[in-house]
Amino acid sequence: MPTKKILILEGHPAESSLSRTFAQTYGGAARSEGHAVRIVHLSDLEFDHDFGQGSYHDFKPLEPVLEQLLQDFEWSDHLVLTTPMWWGGLPAKLKGLIDRMFIPGRTFDTRNTTRSGLPAPMLTGRTARVILTSDTPGWFMRLFYRQALIRQIRGQILGFVGFKPTRFTYFAGASQPKPGNVARWISQVSRIGAAAV
Repeated sequence: MPTKKILILEGHPAESSLSRTFAQTYGGAARSEGHAVRIVHLSDLEFDHDFGQGSYHDFKPLEPVLEQLLQDFEWSDHLVLTTPMWWGGLPAKLKGLIDRMFIPGRTFDTRNTTRSGLPAPMLTGRTARVILTSDTPGWFMRLFYRQALIRQIRGQILGFVGFKPTRFTYFAGASQPKPGNVARWISQVSRIGAAAV
């Protein structure tokens, strides 16, 4: 199997979380198979996560940590995002990171468009895996929420800038997991990490 350059973005704003455990598990398993791995923890990053009154032509300069992370995105050929779902969406700091960092000229091109008329993605040729934790049962997520966050991440965020395909691993009941669940989840993430998918 060819080696990959894997960026793992751990998107929980706290220093300790299941998301961090999964990021480290995936990273360790991928490294053991010879892949190049960079892990970035959201809680370590200090930046203004408010896009503010900027526009595509007048946005805030990226702080050094965001510039470095954007370079990590450009370096990678596989992205792993570990994050909880809060109130049906992403944690505010993680969403703010996306708002600030996914800028025209670096992640998408407003001067060129796709056949559908959307800006051309600039991070093509890359794949992604999202490891998502939640308290919402999987069946409820599918039937009632129509997997809204999954569709948003796949199509309106990562797909918009070029990541395809984006695969998902969904763990429900994360706040108060049943006995044995965490160990089983870690084992599953380790297998995914070893396969680098």
